[in-house]
Amino acid sequence: MSYEVLNLTLYDQEGEVFGRPEQVELDIIIKNGLTIVCELKSSIDKAGMYVFGRKAEFYAKNQNRVVDRKIVISPMVDERAIPVAKSLGIETYSYADMVVS
Repeated sequence: MSYEVLNLTLYDQEGEVFGRPEQVELDIIIKNGLTIVCELKSSIDKAGMYVFGRKAEFYAKNQNRVVDRKIVISPMVDERAIPVAKSLGIETYSYADMVVS
């Protein structure tokens, strides 16, 4: 099994993620050729879930890569964020050891 873990800081000149030009930090896992964008948060709400979705889209566009999985790991996910995650194709887990390979 081959994998690589990257912590990237990209610059969003057009303001696609935050509505203004800003740095975008992302954790990327490349495992057996699959690209996984991951966010680890102590808590995440509905707005945070939308921001993470935009970060993943920005990465895919900026790096010209397909994002195979989007994962948020947080012990406290606001219940209103769950439908947002599902609509954006984001997997949510309470703890890192719960993530399914």
